[in-house]
Amino acid sequence: MKIGVMADSHDHLPNIWKAVQLFNQEQVGLVVHAGDFVSPFAVEPLRDLTCPVLAVFGNNDGERIGVANQFVGFGEVHPNVGTTSADGRRIAVVHYPELAVPLARSGDYDVVIFGHSHEIEERVEKGLLLNPGEVGGWLTDRPTVAVVDLETLRVEIRDLV
Repeated sequence: MKIGVMADSHDHLPNIWKAVQLFNQEQVGLVVHAGDFVSPFAVEPLRDLTCPVLAVFGNNDGERIGVANQFVGFGEVHPNVGTTSADGRRIAVVHYPELAVPLARSGDYDVVIFGHSHEIEERVEKGLLLNPGEVGGWLTDRPTVAVVDLETLRVEIRDLV
């Protein structure tokens, strides 16, 4: 099974739509969002995904009740840490790297996903630690997402251009 990974979309609707299209083409079984949707309307495109969504809030998600309400019926959003199992792999998602690193080092998760820095990062602690970069492209001028093969833990960073 493949999962789609995204973070820091910051209301950039065109790039969010591109990510949704890419994930649907790749037939991912789960999408994980590591926070910073910003506004409730930025969640709406995710409804077109052909799989569920696991997400967490980021530091720029001010209207949390509105964002959470957008997830009803197709996904879930958590205040700090979201966890799930898929294809025999234990997955955790947080927004902040300072929370992600201890989770990855704990050995409790096979994949730990985070955002916040807007920078692509991939490394192995006791599990895969992954920041897919930023969907919004506001800081790096490079909007990206990741596709992870859960069987091999192979990561592909995809540009949204």
